[in-house]
Amino acid sequence: MGCINKSIISRDKEVIFPLYSVLVRPYPEYYVHFWSPLYKKDLDRLERVQRRAAKMIKRLGSLPYKERLRKLDLFSLETRRLRRDLITMFQYLNGGYKEDGDSFFTRSLMEKMRGNGYKLLLAKF
Repeated sequence: MGCINKSIISRDKEVIFPLYSVLVRPYPEYYVHFWSPLYKKDLDRLERVQRRAAKMIKRLGSLPYKERLRKLDLFSLETRRLRRDLITMFQYLNGGYKEDGDSFFTRSLMEKMRGNGYKLLLAKF
């Protein structure tokens, strides 16, 4: 973000947002999904990158962070991580990861699930 800030004069959304989306955004998204930070301070450090990018855009710098995200049609890093985790879980359950998925989760064989065939069995240790 520092390089974009110093090398690009324009602060228009049409300039800053595509640069952020292509050059910067893939890295925090990959890292969050890969090592899934547990501590709030680690999440805040990664989220700070997106805050900085949203603040660089002209006419958005004075708005609160959530309002900036709404104007840019973005979600917070934590929300995107949760979405990605849910998609991965759904893929496991639907057989997208055949060699690994069977050993991680066991489906419940209860018949009273009201049409929900994705209830998991809670393992006991």
